[in-house]
Amino acid sequence: MVTKKLLIVILLPLTTSWSVAIGTGGSDKPALKDAFAGHFLIGGAFNRNLVSGKDPNAAAIAIKHFNTATSENDMKWSLIHPQPDQYNWEPADRFVDFAEKNNMVPIGHCLVWHVQVPRWTFRDDSGNLLTRDALLARMKDHIMSVVGRYKGRIKGWDVVNEALKDDGTLRNSRWLRIIGEGSEEKQYDFIAKAFEYAHQADPNAELYYNDYSLDTKKEKCDGAVAIVKHLKSKGLRIDGVGIQLHSGLDYPDKESLEYSIAALAATGVKVMITELDIRTRTRGYRGADISRINRQSTSDSNAADDETQQKLAQKYTELFSVFLKHKNDISRVTFWGVYDRTSWIGGSPLLFDRNYQPKQAFDAVINVVQNEN
Repeated sequence: MVTKKLLIVILLPLTTSWSVAIGTGGSDKPALKDAFAGHFLIGGAFNRNLVSGKDPNAAAIAIKHFNTATSENDMKWSLIHPQPDQYNWEPADRFVDFAEKNNMVPIGHCLVWHVQVPRWTFRDDSGNLLTRDALLARMKDHIMSVVGRYKGRIKGWDVVNEALKDDGTLRNSRWLRIIGEGSEEKQYDFIAKAFEYAHQADPNAELYYNDYSLDTKKEKCDGAVAIVKHLKSKGLRIDGVGIQLHSGLDYPDKESLEYSIAALAATGVKVMITELDIRTRTRGYRGADISRINRQSTSDSNAADDETQQKLAQKYTELFSVFLKHKNDISRVTFWGVYDRTSWIGGSPLLFDRNYQPKQAFDAVINVVQNEN
């Protein structure tokens, strides 16, 4: 009897662990990366828990379904370079190691942004704003250090993130105010220098500009086109533009999305869908400041309703139909998160629910590519 009890105690944990792993992410479902093979890469934004092993079920979804990976936060300036003389490499190292181990194309996000950048970046030891030359030197040091560390390992970098306002003009950030010095002919200098430094640090890495609302606002898309043309006029490398595509159940419309893809592709660069999700929430914080997001309590009461899930599936069907129509111009589609609990916007925005299970939207996306084939 003692032996029998001991066997039960030993076997139960093994059986439970095995069943959880097998059931994660819909074991009977086709892998997204296989379904879209030959069309474009499929990926997700990975957080620290996923790549460190603290969220093994999320990792299992990523390994099965994705062939490209973006670091959600751990390569942003405030986390990887929190103090002037301090770099925090470990989380980013783990991300790159995870991507390489699982045969995923790693994407670095991001080098220059007006958010999640420490206050000290723009100030000297006395607290005064830096001069143009001093800020350029600080930018160069950061980019050479970060890109240089992962030279030959990171496939592509979001070099500059969200530099445009909705009307297509440049955002009045400190990067613009200090480096541009209020001069129209220098307005693109901080962008151009960032691309120049990134290319110096890793001549073989692809370099991207990344922004939101390019799919809904023609003027903003035209502003991104202007950035590409300016960089090319200076002989600088730019390989692609990322359309973040934080969608809603009723936007963007197909016409505006197709306009953005076609306009960007016409400049000769790759087009990427870099931060895909669909907002189901009608209330709550809408910005990009992760300190204001409580991911554990942002699910709304209507997220799991059949009507919401049907609308979500319909919108994903519409979006992926457009992606496949323009598959010759689109090189990558990346979801901003892996499953709903990891989403920065809450609600029910992704293909996998808060229990790691594929949703109706997952089947809808698979159906789009299967019908296309």
